[in-house]
Amino acid sequence: MRTPQEISDVWARLFPQFARSSGALQGRVKEMIVHSILTELVPADSKIPPSRALSKALGVSRNTVSQALQGLVDKGFLISRPRSALVVNREILLGITKPLPATRPASPGIAWDERFMVHPGLQRNIQKPSNWQDFRYPFVYGQFDPSLMPLRDLRSCSQLTLRGPTVKKWSQDFIDRDSDVLVDQIMNRLLPARGIVARRDEILVTTGAQMGCYLLSKLLLQAQTVVGIEDPGYPDARNTFALHSRQLRYLPIDENGLKPSRMLGQCAYAYVTPSHQCPTSVTMPLERRQKLLDLARRQDIVFIEDDHESELNFWGKPLPALKSLDADGRVIYLGSLSKTLAHGLRIGYVVAPVDVVRELRALRRLVMRHPPTNNAHVAGLFVAHGYHEAFIRKLNVTYRERRSCLLAAMAKYLPDYQVMHSLGGSGAWVQGPAGLDSAALARYCALRSVLIEPGDIFFQKASAQSRRFFRMGYSAIGIELIDAGVRELRAAALENGLA
Repeated sequence: MRTPQEISDVWARLFPQFARSSGALQGRVKEMIVHSILTELVPADSKIPPSRALSKALGVSRNTVSQALQGLVDKGFLISRPRSALVVNREILLGITKPLPATRPASPGIAWDERFMVHPGLQRNIQKPSNWQDFRYPFVYGQFDPSLMPLRDLRSCSQLTLRGPTVKKWSQDFIDRDSDVLVDQIMNRLLPARGIVARRDEILVTTGAQMGCYLLSKLLLQAQTVVGIEDPGYPDARNTFALHSRQLRYLPIDENGLKPSRMLGQCAYAYVTPSHQCPTSVTMPLERRQKLLDLARRQDIVFIEDDHESELNFWGKPLPALKSLDADGRVIYLGSLSKTLAHGLRIGYVVAPVDVVRELRALRRLVMRHPPTNNAHVAGLFVAHGYHEAFIRKLNVTYRERRSCLLAAMAKYLPDYQVMHSLGGSGAWVQGPAGLDSAALARYCALRSVLIEPGDIFFQKASAQSRRFFRMGYSAIGIELIDAGVRELRAAALENGLA
């Protein structure tokens, strides 16, 4: 049994490990004590140090410690005995099973690699450092700037969702249904903004557009199905299709996006990102979109349209989605709230013919029944109250300013590096001079706390040409840091002979 002083010493050493846990100090204190009790670092019936001593050991106010301890008394982790200090409640550990000691020697193990039918771990994937926020100049794509997050609006929607009558609406098991609140907003607000009219039974909610892509691949593809993917293109889509088909066709793009081609005409399905091509961010003009649909009609092609960052447009109104121009049901649409609202939210949706959505819904049920309905309800309220439109306006103004600053800095410091023209989006696609190895440049930049993303991952095969490209996101970096960040990028390039 540990003494109160020994427990204070243990907790003083343990407390810093919970710095990334609960935001409030009181929550961190509670979490640390609960962890100590459930792992029996502090045994049952141990006396808890007085709040004054514990406050001094942890470096937090006595009031914070007292409230944390009282909260754990209320939850049954601690009990107060007459004429005694607080002690750890023995009964709180009754439901915990301890691991049994090994009674026989370990087996040689199973040769799992021989049992795998597929090897997704061997695929080439986009890599982003988990500590990207530690970089002073994070030109990382697909991440957020906390200063732009509409926290007050999200908090308001979350609080509404946690009211008693509302909890009853989303906390039930929906089996294979979706949140009515979110589907209403997709059907009546988000899709009409893209020129799309759809019925409720033509919409399926997913955990991001990526899940929609996977479900469609599982439903529609077999080993010999010919599937087209833009090259360069979205690696996760490429990898998803490669798991289901051995007949991928890598389709060329130009300054207007996906090109109509003979190879495209050979595909049964083709994945396309017309709003902002991934990774170049170029926008496909209306004439090109119509040509693709005409080719699809003649060659019996179905397009899977990922309406990537369609809301992020800096000049004029966005072009209507490819799906909105489709009169033959040849476009399956993937939309997302994650790309703009919060990437960690993982909310997307598929719009497709009724028969397709019915089968996708049955397939999704086998994977996860339905996406988390509390998040869906919050997102639905966020759109319904007008917060989404207001946030998109703010992002467009901010990203336009950041992109202009980035273009000016690139022209000033790295005039031999060409930035692909774009009408919107949250990142810039850069082509360096002949002979550039962008992976090497990224490593040298990291030494100067500059984060950029090498571009060869977006191509079918790495080559001298593909290694010239890299991507610079501006969603996570403040405008006041962009010029200095590009200056550091130039210094890294010059220092290593890459400018």
